[in-house]
Formats: sequence, C-alpha cells, structure tokens
Amino acid sequence: MMDLAGLTVSALEAEQLIHPQVGGIILFSRNCENKSQLIELVKSVRRIRSELLIAVDHEGGRVQRFREGFSLIPAMGDILPAAKGDLTLAKQWAKECGFLMAVELLACDIDLSFAPVLDVNGISEVIGKRSFSADPDEVSALAQQFIIGMNEAGMAAVGKHFPGHGSVAADSHIAMPVDPRTKEQVEAFDMQPFKNLIGSQRLQGVMPAHVVYSNIDPNPAGFSSYWLQTILRQQLAFDGVIFSDDLGMKGASFAGNYLGRAKAALDAGCDMILVCNDPVGVNALLTEFDWPAAEPTHTALSLKGNTAQSLLALEQQTRWQAAQQLAMDITRIAQSL
Repeated sequence: MMDLAGLTVSALEAEQLIHPQVGGIILFSRNCENKSQLIELVKSVRRIRSELLIAVDHEGGRVQRFREGFSLIPAMGDILPAAKGDLTLAKQWAKECGFLMAVELLACDIDLSFAPVLDVNGISEVIGKRSFSADPDEVSALAQQFIIGMNEAGMAAVGKHFPGHGSVAADSHIAMPVDPRTKEQVEAFDMQPFKNLIGSQRLQGVMPAHVVYSNIDPNPAGFSSYWLQTILRQQLAFDGVIFSDDLGMKGASFAGNYLGRAKAALDAGCDMILVCNDPVGVNALLTEFDWPAAEPTHTALSLKGNTAQSLLALEQQTRWQAAQQLAMDITRIAQSL
C-alpha cells in the first residue's frame, strides 16, 4: 500500500499503481482540498485500477485526515466522559460515530479507515484520547459498537495496534518503544480488546504495533512471527488481514532499509505492507525487492467497502443527520468537562 504526493495522481504514480505488487493506496490530509476534489482523485485511481484498496486514517479526534466537507468525529476517549460514565449510552453513541465516519468515506468510494484503535489508554501520549478508555472491558464494549456502526454503513474494521500500544510512553513514529512487561501482563490487560473482538468475529483486519515487548520477543510486534503467527493466528485464531504499520516509522528502522523492513514484515506474517511519505522507498520496493512468489493467504481486497450500502444510507439521511448532530454534541460536552 503506497501513498500519493498531492491532489492528483502524477504520471510516475500512475505507472506505479499498475505494478502487480501494489494492492492499495493510503490517503492523507495533503490529498484532500475539498470533498469534490477528493472524489475526483479517487475516481482517477479507480480508472487506473478499480480493484485497489483505498484507505485512510480517519479515527476521529486529532487523527481525522479529511475535514473540509466532512463531519468532525469526536475523539473516542471523549465518548464515555461525555455520556457521564453511562456505558449503555456511550455504546449507542459509539455505534453512531462508527456509522458516521464510515458512511461519509464510503460515499467518496474510500474503502477503509484504519479503525478502531483498540489500545487501552495508559501512559502513551501518541495514543491518549485515541483510545476509548483506560479499562480493557470498556474499550472492548465501545469498540464493538463502533464496529457495528461501521459494518452497518458497509465498512470493514481494522483494529490497531496489536497487542497494545497504550502502556509504553515512546511514540513509534519517532522512536523505538520498548515495553518490558511480562507476557502475562500484556495478555491480561492490553491484549484483551483484541482477544474479545476477534473472538466475537468483529475484526476483519489487524494492524500490529511498532513496539518491542522485550521480555517476550526481541522483534517489534509487526516484525515478529511470534506475535503475528503464534499469538494472533494460532492462539487467537485470527483469520483476517494483517496490515503492517507504516514501514517509514522510526519503530520500523531496526530492520534496516526498506527492502529489509519489507522482507521482515512479510516473513513475520503481514499480508499487506504500508509505505508512506517516502517515494524513494516505494520506488525501491517496486524496482529492487524480491517479492515472494506465493500469493498472500489473506487478501486485503476482501476488505473493500460496500459503497452501494453507504449511498443508500445517505439517501435516507435521517440516521446520518442525527449522527452528525450527535458528533457535534459529544465534542461540545467533552470540551465543557
């Protein structure tokens, strides 16, 4: 999964999108001037290869790439406080926020938001209010409803950052976070939302963390066959798509250059690798990397969105408009607390 530099597809990018190892693109704020331009950009990608998976990080709160022409989704960590701790009410609100986020993206023919965040809020500043709660059971309950809302709009769910990024302070975008806790501590706390939602078959995708759990395995989770195969695939019986986190992040640097990082991630068990904000890295992978001959067992294209379902929901409008108002109310209440 590669990215695009600007508001249109360049000639070089158009050539790269045809490469058989490109399975999707991830969009950023720089790709969106307004909704009509964004829709035209997506159409231009579809004209090149209609089957590509088009994704974005559009969680809500501070991680929402598109704002002009889109509803502002509240931070997930604001939902329960705004509901004054009423978990039943917060679950209803989470479902409508998931629906709202997904339906507006799908209406632009964008398949996937890498959401929800299943990290349990702890000491991580980069997670913070991106997490639903500091309680694993509350994260599980609220995330499940958020996913139901996404699914009702026609979008699959990708939980991140497995097995949990909330209990380590360093930001893997700029550093190599190390979590020294035991396997029992990680499994009993951070991993619980993943275990619960995989068990209830709510997750179609998972994105692992660029975190080293040093007392468990020497490799960051996204480059660890222990975490991705032994724990995620075998112990938790996850049968969906594993996306790497961005290979350009500092937390991926242990594996060397992009060729080394790609090999390590694929060997560990990732089905699709993300390369963002580095066209040189994309070019290296498409021209120099020795791609595995075998097709991935779990194809990311199975996560394409149901745009017909989302457009029908928008035409009916009542739920969409109510969800828009709810999102504004949650943000307003949270700001007053």
